[in-house]
Amino acid sequence: MDDLIYDTQPQASHFVDGAYLEDTGGMPIDVIYPATGEVIGRVHAATDEVIDKAIESGRRAQAEWAAMSPRERGRVLTRAAQIMRERNRPLSILETQDTGKPLQETLVADATSGADALEYFGGIAAGLTGEHIPLGADWAYTIREPLGLCVGIGAWNYPTQIACWKAAPALACGNAMIFKPSETTPLSALKVAEILHEAGLPSGLFNVVQGAGEVGGRLTTDPRVDKVSLTGSVPTGRKVYAAAADGLKHVTMELGGKSPILIFDDADLEDAVGGAIMGNFYSSGQICSNGTRVFVQKGLKDRFVARMEERLKGAVIGDPLNEATNFGPLVSARQMEIVEGYLKAGVAEGARLVTGGERLDRDGFWITPALFDGVTDEMSIAREEIFGPVLSVLEFETEEEGIARANATEYGLSAGVFTRDISRAHRVIGKLEAGTCFINSYNDAPVEMPFGGVKMSGVGRENAKAALEHYSQLKSVYVRMGRVEAPF
Repeated sequence: MDDLIYDTQPQASHFVDGAYLEDTGGMPIDVIYPATGEVIGRVHAATDEVIDKAIESGRRAQAEWAAMSPRERGRVLTRAAQIMRERNRPLSILETQDTGKPLQETLVADATSGADALEYFGGIAAGLTGEHIPLGADWAYTIREPLGLCVGIGAWNYPTQIACWKAAPALACGNAMIFKPSETTPLSALKVAEILHEAGLPSGLFNVVQGAGEVGGRLTTDPRVDKVSLTGSVPTGRKVYAAAADGLKHVTMELGGKSPILIFDDADLEDAVGGAIMGNFYSSGQICSNGTRVFVQKGLKDRFVARMEERLKGAVIGDPLNEATNFGPLVSARQMEIVEGYLKAGVAEGARLVTGGERLDRDGFWITPALFDGVTDEMSIAREEIFGPVLSVLEFETEEEGIARANATEYGLSAGVFTRDISRAHRVIGKLEAGTCFINSYNDAPVEMPFGGVKMSGVGRENAKAALEHYSQLKSVYVRMGRVEAPF
């Protein structure tokens, strides 16, 4: 499949009821290649007619799909995973064109992780069983049933991965899904739908519709929708959660973060620097779980900053489609403006810009990796989610101080600890208020491990067996083996 190249102008804007569907009555959405700023495609937002067709076909297909055995459903997902792996390179190239992320990264982190999710949930679909509950002579049992029609709303940083992370557990449990990608990155989800349909998914079971918040709002509030799963910002999450609550819909939210990494004096310096690079500059810093508040203990802080500055020289900035490039542009002009605003604020509030933070004089949306030292807790760069390549170093002295300051945030998505003291590692992780944590590592996201946050960073979990709880519901059945006792 290495010779296969996907066109950045899709066959049509939407994939509904097993086929591409166009309706140019919707608002046009330009697809912009972040590396150059060029328009490389165009789609249209879903009209009411497109949305209705997606909902109606989804509900019809869901009844058919739920009637199949879990093993049959699992085979389809496993087959889709195999197709996705075979087409990893063209899918990765499309993802790079959609997001601007380096091909070096998308080849190993995007369609591959999507395939992992399809394979994992395809493999455990047949194990979605209930429970037998002995009650003396009587007994009870539970049945795990699908929710019905689910809506997935994606973010622009990992379009293929997020589509699969939501689709795989939903489909494994017997649901249908309508997926709305971010209007910034509309291309990849269409290929996910195409592959799932090719693998044997009933027409209508996984539909993709394009659009911005208005389309998402229409899907979220429709009474025919049973579940909403969002990956996005906290402000968007608040709106979607409130809208879904009005209809008492099932909801999962994977929202933003301002996660801490605590690096103790005894940490391996190279590993700590490497972890902070993965937690700040991978995907040009556009990852919700990023550890952008890097607390470094006083005895190691100066060496950490010096070594980080040195290693940042290894960033290869260039054509994202060149596999030698390891640092790409930001996703959009708007995101670049946001990051530039925080860079100016950091300097104005007294932080020391050690290196980077420069806007490159070239087409596209390029800012070099920025390293701030002397950051304090009240600075905006230490409190607010930036979603760009900006690392803030904060100095701390004692374990208790580091924990307290790390927890002093409304967010709670992720946290990391670097230390050679394994007792300290587990002790500190146990006290950090975060849902997804790392010891001597950062930003690993295997599908076998639940992913999600606490506090304002989300509700529920994605991936692993935990995701099945959020895409199914239990029916309890009491069985009386003897005569019914009644008062009259």
